[in-house]
Amino acid sequence: MALLDLINLSKSYEANTILKEINFSISECERVAVIAKNGGGKSTFMKIVAGILEFDDGRRIVQNSIKIEMLDQNPIFEDNLTVKEAVENELKELKNAKERFESISLLLSKDFENSELLREHAKLSAFLDAHNAWNLDDKIERILQEFALKEYEDTRILRLSGGEQRRVALAGLLLKKPDILLLDEPTNHLDVYMVEFLERYILRERFTLLFISHDRYFIDNIASRCIEIEDSKIRFFKGGYSDYISQKEELLKSMQKSHEVLLKLLKSEEEWLNRGVKARLKRNEGRKQRVLKMREEAKKNPSVIRKMKLELQREQKNFQNQKSLNKKKMLFEIDNIGKSLGEKVLIKDFTLRILQQDKIAIVGKNGAGKSTLLKLLLGELQIDSGGIKRGDFKIGYFDQQRRMLDDDKNLIETFCPNGGDRVLVRGKNMHVYGYLKNFLFPKEHLDKKVGILSGGEKNRVALALLFAKEYDCLILDEPTNDLDIATINILEEYLQNFNGALIFVSHDRYFVDKIARKLLIFKGEGVVEESYQSYSEYLEIEKELNEIENFCDQSQSKQKDQNRVKKRSLKLSYKEKRDYERLPQKIEAMEDKIKELNDCLGDPSCYKQRGIENLHKELLELNRSYEEMVERYLLIEEKIEDMGGGD
Repeated sequence: MALLDLINLSKSYEANTILKEINFSISECERVAVIAKNGGGKSTFMKIVAGILEFDDGRRIVQNSIKIEMLDQNPIFEDNLTVKEAVENELKELKNAKERFESISLLLSKDFENSELLREHAKLSAFLDAHNAWNLDDKIERILQEFALKEYEDTRILRLSGGEQRRVALAGLLLKKPDILLLDEPTNHLDVYMVEFLERYILRERFTLLFISHDRYFIDNIASRCIEIEDSKIRFFKGGYSDYISQKEELLKSMQKSHEVLLKLLKSEEEWLNRGVKARLKRNEGRKQRVLKMREEAKKNPSVIRKMKLELQREQKNFQNQKSLNKKKMLFEIDNIGKSLGEKVLIKDFTLRILQQDKIAIVGKNGAGKSTLLKLLLGELQIDSGGIKRGDFKIGYFDQQRRMLDDDKNLIETFCPNGGDRVLVRGKNMHVYGYLKNFLFPKEHLDKKVGILSGGEKNRVALALLFAKEYDCLILDEPTNDLDIATINILEEYLQNFNGALIFVSHDRYFVDKIARKLLIFKGEGVVEESYQSYSEYLEIEKELNEIENFCDQSQSKQKDQNRVKKRSLKLSYKEKRDYERLPQKIEAMEDKIKELNDCLGDPSCYKQRGIENLHKELLELNRSYEEMVERYLLIEEKIEDMGGGD
């Protein structure tokens, strides 16, 4: 059963139609990715689903008591809250429910026939189960650790950066687990390890999720289906991003075939229409109108097909292996450099040569020193030790603050500062609009001030400005942030055709896999490693090595425990030794039985069949036996400690 339905829903802004008579539904545990160009209706669609934006026509139907929550791009917190308090603040309902459940459980142990309490007990149990809220404190600790927020848990949240505040908001929403969670670019401001944790968490906790992301690996790993918003309509695709690409290719083939059939039919009908007399008869007016409609469709189809084909070719071209590059002159010679900020060592004893046509991705955890290396290469920061030699060449720099843009200028002034409306791109003289059209800008944007553009649009302007000039080396800091997938494909095409050196920081695994020929991996504590593997391959190997290391640690710990038990048991009586070895399994089995009885008491069909009174008697007896076993086990342990047991 669907949790939410949108039926024949439409939304326009003045004369601009964003959504037209769309139908959409989402069911429990579905994970739906929304794909569209910037300005194509993604955010509008999400806000309508969230219930925070009115629509013009149609219906929005939400099942009773369903809670929908959305990650805000710029979250707002109460004043004076610490990071941990801000996260816990989101969990008041869950904590209250757990406290009430425990209170009712105590009451039921004395009054086990109170049907009203039993109903509330069952309802609370189902609610806590659905939100997996039985061990919230442990989950809070884990998520603060994984999102690199643990060190800030007692810090006032308003002192954090925008990216850190967004991670706090995301942590709270994940722990809260609304019935439908809406995420807009959740991987922004997360490093690759945080993204992997987020993927595992979403899948393990079985979220119902609607999300926008430019991270195509994230879409591939998370989405159970994709929807594409284009020309105010919605198309549906099963599976993740790879499935979306292959299904879209099939759709293109189908459209081409249908167009060929249409042309044949139109040719036949045109011959009928040209006969003249019969076509002018009143009873044939309908057929005549159909011919005219077919003409319009036949005119429109080629441009739609060409557009789709171009986008697919861009994507598929980026999947192909690139030919090996001839490396020519040296641009940077980095010799044994070191750099610290305060007490934190970011780079230690690092040596590297960067040559013409190198394609280098700088990857690693947030705060490890990646952007610092870019600033050292640019000369914006000074090294503490070692040396950096730089040849004579031109560098183009793209930073997350977009410092190359002037908010007071419009697009024509930005690209033609000396007047006119022409721009020289790679030796080719082009009209500004002809060039900006490649970056998905409509003609009416040319007179717009840069300051009123969205973050994604500003990024597109900055990238277009970068590629309009001649550089020997490009240095890019998180270039895919705030871009839609269509624009990222254009960016990838430009970068793959760029003949100079490319050095970039990115957490986008898909983007790194496509563009980079070498990785600089910031491991922390100043260690920087070189690798010629793909980023995905490196991460997979790193994951396997961590699993092996954890397994070895656990095996050693287990062996120590076994040795300790063996050493202690030699000094115990035969019965004590036997109880010490057997009681943990018995206690665990009894805990499972107690849980089974409690679950039955929360299920009307179960307790009616087995009898409430019988269940409570059995539960009381089990609890008594359980306490006795635990006490016996603890007494033996206490005796071992008194005897001086240990390694």
